[in-house]
Amino acid sequence: MFKKVLIANRGEIAVRILSACKELGIKTVAIFSLPDRGALHARYADEAVCIGPAEPSASYLNIPAIISAANITRAEAIHPGYGFLSENAEFSAECSKNGFAFVGPTSESLRLLGDKKLACITMAKMGLPVLPGAEFSVDTKQQRVAAAERIGFPLMVKSCHGGGGRGLRVVKDMSGLEKAWSMSSIEATAGFGSDRLYLEKYLVTARHIEFQFLADESGNVLHLGERECSIQYRHQKLIEESPSVAISQEDRETLSWRINSAAKDIGYRGAGTFEFVCDGDNRFYFLEVNPRLQVEHPVTEMVTGIDIVKEQIRIAFGDSLSWKQQDIEPRGHSIECRVNAENPATFMPSTGVISMIRLPGGEGPGVRVDSACEVGTEITPYYDSLVAKIITHGRNRSEAIARMRRALETAVIKGVDTTIPFHLEVLDQPDFLGGDIYTDFVHRMIEQRARRSR
Repeated sequence: MFKKVLIANRGEIAVRILSACKELGIKTVAIFSLPDRGALHARYADEAVCIGPAEPSASYLNIPAIISAANITRAEAIHPGYGFLSENAEFSAECSKNGFAFVGPTSESLRLLGDKKLACITMAKMGLPVLPGAEFSVDTKQQRVAAAERIGFPLMVKSCHGGGGRGLRVVKDMSGLEKAWSMSSIEATAGFGSDRLYLEKYLVTARHIEFQFLADESGNVLHLGERECSIQYRHQKLIEESPSVAISQEDRETLSWRINSAAKDIGYRGAGTFEFVCDGDNRFYFLEVNPRLQVEHPVTEMVTGIDIVKEQIRIAFGDSLSWKQQDIEPRGHSIECRVNAENPATFMPSTGVISMIRLPGGEGPGVRVDSACEVGTEITPYYDSLVAKIITHGRNRSEAIARMRRALETAVIKGVDTTIPFHLEVLDQPDFLGGDIYTDFVHRMIEQRARRSR
């Protein structure tokens, strides 16, 4: 096993990876920007190296600085977490070039899957159903108009790279196509350094469902079930759960088999998720592969008992998977709420210093909290607004929801606004309680709230 791993990230995911390394007996190196010099992840690691100022481009996205930190601390592997450089093929290649194991897919896999248009075309050839759009050339206005006519409205303008909802625009008719294209191009260039876009059919009523899998270097693939990720706002996930109430066992087995086959065909290594949208007739369409650890991975860990981060590290070291498919027996139901430092009504960011924080955990069973925040933590505009992930587990969905409500009600965070009131509002919605949830759920909830206030 590795003797020392550098974690190329910050916040709760850095602390999560540090904890897994410590349980495996691995020494750890944290990197931090100047505003993060007193952060929990920097204090928790065995060693910590400052890599630059606050701006991510000069610190957490600074590949030469991260490689230098790994060199001077004599790390053997680099774990990118999620976000930042986790899907960057150049970073993976630089790690290998400098003799460091990259805890994630190969640079070749990242190049293939990092191009969402190419990934859709590749998966279609492998037999996975995809939405109309990726197969069309759209470099000129004339090509875009022709493609839009063939796809039909509404459709979506999407960036070929990146994620997190950036570079995405829904277009309702031809008159809005070029404006959406221009705005997405600007946003994609700023966020991902590429203005490459494509068009895709947009499903107004759809569920967003993703399948977690692990793959080792020997070609073994293990699927860990699905997560329901339909509660989102502006394409940002807010609540996730596992399993999904919308999937039949037949669909689960069919899609899992296809995913395993596709992962083997592309020579995938590490943890990843295949993401799908599901329409009102329960037809599934491939969206993309996220070739990294997901924010919402804890719900899968809660129902399967598998530590996904440890498996990532073992796979990167060259070990075979610790589990076989017949060993996986999902139990119960798990839900995760992302508590962000945002106004719970408008979702506008809230910055400031946390003056008081009390997170749940000691009030009863079935509650997990992943967080790096404490009294004195400053929420800045430089990084994401995640304060904590609250995860609950129960024998069934009703018990998991009840435990989540209890956990949210006992949480106290002062100094910044948080989305806790929003999460409690969702948990009281009859449609949510009945499992009748789609990607426009939050939008409809906000509209209903506005009508009541008139």
